Amino acid sequence: MASRIENQSETKLNWLKWLVVAVLVVAGLAANYYYSQQPWPLRLLGWLFLLAVAVAVAFQTNQGKQLLDFSRESRIELRKVVWPTRQETVQITFLIASVVVLLSLVLWGIDGVLLRVIGWLTGQRG
Repeated sequence: MASRIENQSETKLNWLKWLVVAVLVVAGLAANYYYSQQPWPLRLLGWLFLLAVAVAVAFQTNQGKQLLDFSRESRIELRKVVWPTRQETVQITFLIASVVVLLSLVLWGIDGVLLRVIGWLTGQRG
C-alpha cells in the first residue's frame, strides 16, 4: 500500500518533470539566440549539456522509465536473434532477385497478351 501511495505522488510530479524538460529546451533556444556572437563550438557544448540534463530529467518520468525498460528488453531480444551467414545472405539475395526478374517477365507477357486481346475485342488493332 505504501508503494501505491509513493507511485501516485510520483505520477503527480510527472507533469513537473516534463515542464522542467520544456523549460530547459526553451532556455537553450533563448541562450543560443542571446549568445549568437559566441563561437558555435561553445554554443554546441552548451546545447549538449542542456540536452544531457533534459534527457536525464525526462528519463526520471514514468514514460522515460518505460522507454529505458523497452530499450533494455529490445537489446536482450536482439541478442537472441540468429543471424544468417554471409553465404546464406548471398544465396537468398540471388534467389529473390531471380524470382523478381522471373515474375517481371511473366507479368510483361500477360500484359502483352491482354493488350492484344483487348485491342482485338475493341477493334483498335487488326
